[in-house]
Amino acid sequence: MWRKSSYSPDGDNCVEIGAGVGVRDSKSPATHIPLSQPGWEAFLASAKSDDFGPFQNA
Repeated sequence: MWRKSSYSPDGDNCVEIGAGVGVRDSKSPATHIPLSQPGWEAFLASAKSDDFGPFQNA
């Protein structure tokens, strides 16, 4: 089951996560980036500690 990001105000243009599955773009639901549970936890830890730096709109 996929869940949309709560940070997506319109619910149409967002990131979705699937428990035990991975991450996908809501505009392209047929493809996804597979992540294991340890991989997801490492990603979240990096995001929470701001390892990715400031967000820049492209």
